[in-house]
Amino acid sequence: MAAAKFNAGQRRSVLSEINVTPFVDVMLVLLVIFMVTTPILYQGVRVNLPQTTSSKVPVKTQKRITVSVTGSGNIFLEDASYRLSEIGTALSKLMEAEGTTPESGRVFLRADKSVSYGFVVKVIDEIKETGVEKLSLVTESKTIRDKKADM
Repeated sequence: MAAAKFNAGQRRSVLSEINVTPFVDVMLVLLVIFMVTTPILYQGVRVNLPQTTSSKVPVKTQKRITVSVTGSGNIFLEDASYRLSEIGTALSKLMEAEGTTPESGRVFLRADKSVSYGFVVKVIDEIKETGVEKLSLVTESKTIRDKKADM
């Protein structure tokens, strides 16, 4: 049997290098986890948006306030649910807390395509009564919808 021979006079030297392979493995796993979860966190309230063929409108990097109307008629300001009569007051408080004025703030309205036009107009009216001048309707591009259907 061959055994390793150690000379009594030789000392083993200490390896002073850091093995970074496990560190890189952990970092790659964390990167994948964050890449997968980030789009999920951005979605917020699930709304089936109407489709358009128009091009994207460039949006400045200011804070976005989002009002969502679901297919069942529930209204959400960011992620909190409100009744139609409460949305104006809640929007004013949110804008005040963020330090924006209704004249300078921008509100995005995401309404499910199954919601009646009349109800969406009522929501728009409540938002406009707070003094908001920049209200944008969010739609989904047909090409994006087609790509999601293929997945």
